[in-house]
Amino acid sequence: MPQLAGKTDVIPNRTNTMWIDPQETGTYLGNCSEYCGTQHAKMEVRVVVDTPEDFQKWVKAQQADAASTGSDANRDAFQASPCIVCHTVNGVSSMGTVGPDLTHLMSRQTLIAAETPNTAANLRDWIKDPQHLKPGNKMPTAQLTDMQLDQIVAYLTTLQ
Repeated sequence: MPQLAGKTDVIPNRTNTMWIDPQETGTYLGNCSEYCGTQHAKMEVRVVVDTPEDFQKWVKAQQADAASTGSDANRDAFQASPCIVCHTVNGVSSMGTVGPDLTHLMSRQTLIAAETPNTAANLRDWIKDPQHLKPGNKMPTAQLTDMQLDQIVAYLTTLQ
């Protein structure tokens, strides 16, 4: 985050600390600046700086269980899918800890480390073939039928 804290080098087996004290609200973008492997060029980060009041509202919303307005069939398709092995959705019986928490997935602006806009079409493409959008990532390709994929995406897009 050069606009917020300059550059900090990453050194193997060394813990670095830094202090970020943003003075203005807004969205700040950054990229990985140390070559770290296959996905180096696609390692982006987005920091949203809110007022303290807006930040507390956001924290409260993020701590809440999933508020899905979707159908039970779509939720059941998600719960029966291999997605739940790696991902969690608070309030639903998925307890994965390897992948990102999907509880408030659609409150995010982007997918895939800020690489892709968070839309239903991009989410579907990502789940169907994660290596196509980000070669070398650790998300496996799930063997889903088109119907299962449509149901899972329909459910995930209700998670605000």
